[in-house]
Amino acid sequence: MQQKPLAYRMRPRTIEEVAGQEHLVGEGKIIARMVKAKQLTSMILYGPPGIGKTSIASAIAGSTKYAFRTLNAVTNNKKDMEIVAAEAKMSGKVILLLDEVHRLDKAKQDFLLPYLENGMIVLIGATTSNPYHAINPAIRSRCQIFELKPLSPDDVKTVLLRALQDEERGFGKLNVEVSDEALQHFAQGSNGDVRSSLNALELAILSTDPDEQDVIHIDVRTAEECLQKKSIAADRDGDAHYDVISAFQKSIRGSDVNAALHYLGRLIEAGDLVSISRRLIVIAYEDIGLANPQAGARTLAAIETAERLGFPEARIPLANAVIELCLLPKSNSAIMAIDTALSDIQKGIGGEVPDHLKDAHYKGAKALGRGIDYKYPHDYENGWVKQQYLPDRIKHKQYYQPKKTGKFEQALATVYERLSRQ
Repeated sequence: MQQKPLAYRMRPRTIEEVAGQEHLVGEGKIIARMVKAKQLTSMILYGPPGIGKTSIASAIAGSTKYAFRTLNAVTNNKKDMEIVAAEAKMSGKVILLLDEVHRLDKAKQDFLLPYLENGMIVLIGATTSNPYHAINPAIRSRCQIFELKPLSPDDVKTVLLRALQDEERGFGKLNVEVSDEALQHFAQGSNGDVRSSLNALELAILSTDPDEQDVIHIDVRTAEECLQKKSIAADRDGDAHYDVISAFQKSIRGSDVNAALHYLGRLIEAGDLVSISRRLIVIAYEDIGLANPQAGARTLAAIETAERLGFPEARIPLANAVIELCLLPKSNSAIMAIDTALSDIQKGIGGEVPDHLKDAHYKGAKALGRGIDYKYPHDYENGWVKQQYLPDRIKHKQYYQPKKTGKFEQALATVYERLSRQ
């Protein structure tokens, strides 16, 4: 029988062997307490691939000695779940790791719910999607939700060293020498994905011939060859994509050029020109706004240039736009003004349009009093005349609160304040 992959063999057998996730499995933390007391509740483990969702589930099973079964919400059918339920009836309790739990359909969900209620099946749902967005409330309400964090390079290195030393499950019986640089590359180059690191280490060892002394030497060049580039943490299908976009805008809003360029780089690596373009235009109007109205036009020009060039050259105008937006003065007065106006409207705060502003371009309008007292501003000095425009109920409302972070809006604020006093 073909030997299982190293990443499978090195899955932790107990909670103590889990790498990282100290906030959940560390001494005195919630999952460690559940295991110690053998008081398990169903849970959803949420986080990017390769950081230990399956490992924690198997470690819980190993530490509690309960039966452990693994199913996939997409590929396994209801009959497979019936087999697990039958086993739970026989043994009293089964831990079921359900991968891609966010894809669970209603028939499978309805079958599982009674077993979750009576505790015969302890569901450990694994997902890369935000459970508050993607998982049916009926399942979510019966589970505790735990977010797993990406592993640090030191956490990954711990697992790699364990695999090199373990004689039963790893390569402890072989004479393998891994250089410090190679080990660091395996640990850091996978971006926290321990499965990817273990797969690369295994490939490096199995594909490298031993020397005359029967020693397998793994240098950094071999590590670079064997560690395939991990999918960027801003891929278009996962929550990480939206997290990176959020961090991108917030970094520009906060005028942190270096952070903004970092997140731009991650989006470029994901090849997501559409999201970059849309977000930059939004930023130009939402965060720069009236402090520098030319930012919108300049950003659009950079985006159109990037679209015409395509990657990799597109990175150049995009970087120009990001640096400029970071360092321009900021004003959110426009978005705040319209959102406040919309909030009033949605709450029913408004009123009837004043008669003198109503449409008067039809026969009989005058008889209804439409437009009679309207003052045409162009007939007055400076093109302005005082008259009421808002409905009576809100005639003193002021939605626009100018900021003075840029010369343009400073000028607008001066005019606005002068008109407000008259």
